[in-house]
Amino acid sequence: MNGHKDLVETLANSKVYQDYERAFGEATGLPLSLRPVESWQLPHHGKRNENVLCGMVAQRSRACAACLQVQQRLSESATHEARTVSCMLGMCDTAVPVRLGSELIGFLQTGQVFRRPPTAAEYQRTARQIRAWDLPITEAELKEVFYSTRVVNARRYDSIVKLLSIFAQHLSMASNQIIMQQEHAEPPLITKAKAFIHEHQADDISLGSVARSVNTSTFYFCKMFKKVTGLNFTNYLSRVRIEKAKNLLLNPNLRISEIAFEVGFQSLTHFNRVFKKVIGQSPTQYRSQLSI
Repeated sequence: MNGHKDLVETLANSKVYQDYERAFGEATGLPLSLRPVESWQLPHHGKRNENVLCGMVAQRSRACAACLQVQQRLSESATHEARTVSCMLGMCDTAVPVRLGSELIGFLQTGQVFRRPPTAAEYQRTARQIRAWDLPITEAELKEVFYSTRVVNARRYDSIVKLLSIFAQHLSMASNQIIMQQEHAEPPLITKAKAFIHEHQADDISLGSVARSVNTSTFYFCKMFKKVTGLNFTNYLSRVRIEKAKNLLLNPNLRISEIAFEVGFQSLTHFNRVFKKVIGQSPTQYRSQLSI
């Protein structure tokens, strides 16, 4: 993967995300976007369920700049949990962080709604702001699009954000699987090495032993493996072991310590640390969610 941008783009194009985005829009009438951390575009512009007034605002440079400032505030505040901010027109926008293990890779975003019916005073403030931005819209048109903006009460909106937070966890798990896959043909040497790693992942294998299994030097193998997979040998082996551990955690009769040694970790502390780094939560937390 060429950075988080490519990974998030792969997630956004996946069937699971496309299906969720469609169902989310049909159920709530709200826009939904998945964007990488590095993106500084308006996430909902041109998308289904985009607010009509927001679409007009996005086409004017001064107004668009103000919207981008809101996106920046969201990005800065939603690094660890969902955050909601209000824009200059009084609408709310929400960002939910999506992580690859402990690392932030992007945001699920929705919003462009009022959380209570707007007042006449709030309309007047919006009208003054629209005139300051010099948007080509009549008073009658502005009233129509302003008062047709979707209103979602605070309790229901909080439930919608909770659903997005749960889905963000699923995307985090999917990103870990995607990063282990190749989007192009890989050299036979790497294919053979990966097969050896998967076969012996429970053993105390080393970089040297894998290099010997494919008849190459440790230096050349290390360089080639990182170039093709995007991961060094240690990180790749950890991810293979963690994926196996996730499956074993489905069995409630297995203790976490048993699973740790079964997948090749020699220390429970090391297993817990690596699991949290890769998945973003401890094995105990991950297992508890499986039973919900």
